[in-house]
Amino acid sequence: MKHYAVTLTQNALLDLDDIARYIATHDTPQKAEPVARGIEAAFASLALFPNRGSHPRKLLEMGNRQFREVHFKPYRIIYRVYDREVAVLMIADGRRDMRTLLSRRLLSG
Repeated sequence: MKHYAVTLTQNALLDLDDIARYIATHDTPQKAEPVARGIEAAFASLALFPNRGSHPRKLLEMGNRQFREVHFKPYRIIYRVYDREVAVLMIADGRRDMRTLLSRRLLSG
């Protein structure tokens, strides 16, 4: 079975840190840790099954099929599959305005 390397971009690392910090500040540090571990487990599982994630609907509506997503609700983990690598590009709360966020973070530049 082919294993893929799973890497996080600098933006995705910042996203994960921001999520954990927000939960620790607005709830408790004890609640932040399991959320961060759950998100990490979700993207780590992509090493074996990278194409299992769906294409984000908002991007499909724009004709873009380059990206996929998996969930650790309510968080969405947006990634791209390359030859032997999965690059996690963004981790975002799915309750946000995803069309704008996806356009700005993935399609600009």
